[in-house]
Amino acid sequence: MMINKQKLVTPENLPVIAGVEISTDMVGRFNLNALHRASGLGPNKAPTQWLRTQSAKQLIEELEKETMQNCIVSLEGRNGGTFAHELLAVEYAGWISPAFRLQVNQTFIDYRTGKLTAGNNQLPNFDDPIAAAEAWIEARKAERLALGYVERQARYINKLESHLADGITPVQFCKQLNGVNTRQINAFLEERNWLYDDRPEAMYPRWRVKAYARDQYLTERSGQVEQENGEMREIFKPLLKKKGAAWLYRHYLNGELPMKKTWDGLFTHNTELANLLQENK
Repeated sequence: MMINKQKLVTPENLPVIAGVEISTDMVGRFNLNALHRASGLGPNKAPTQWLRTQSAKQLIEELEKETMQNCIVSLEGRNGGTFAHELLAVEYAGWISPAFRLQVNQTFIDYRTGKLTAGNNQLPNFDDPIAAAEAWIEARKAERLALGYVERQARYINKLESHLADGITPVQFCKQLNGVNTRQINAFLEERNWLYDDRPEAMYPRWRVKAYARDQYLTERSGQVEQENGEMREIFKPLLKKKGAAWLYRHYLNGELPMKKTWDGLFTHNTELANLLQENK
């Protein structure tokens, strides 16, 4: 699996609808405020109004349950706004109007397939039955593609939980993910209240699992090793639980793990993880 975040935010790649650039955030969620401006309609069709509807709340809840990701976020600043997963953006456009949904769907298809040009973001001629039918077909295709992505993502998370959880440390797990700075992972988890160093005065930390994360995200294996002087020293090894592996992977895709300065911007995993995607599809 590969996600190139850098492409998602390249200005020349941004989809344009009615002369308005539809910006994305760093994980490819679309700016609903920009879609609202492109629709040309008033405050009654603003994203905040749609988000208050029961159907929107239910869709967001179900989508986040399936993808195990934050599917809608609010960002502050000059380029901020409400950013949403593509499925939510399309649903929002449909709430504005059926015609606008078709236009947004077609634009997103062109954006995703690299066919986006200055002249292909115009609303289809709905007085032409053939053009209208073609636009509807393309819209349905886009919806199926987006749903397919959600299903694949949920299936992959389930495979991670089933195959990689127990018996692997957070550092070992993250070594399989391109770009993660594994030297900082335990400190990162300490900030999240997962781990603590029970020997802060020592040269090297001895990581232990905190009560908050124990039996939910991590478990702990203890043992003893013989030192050069013949004395036995107690050791502890934090191990990921199923939920912990899924949490780490989700935050990896969201760009929230500590990354190397030399990271190439690609979100990939090694062959072992890739093979899980192919098992029992």
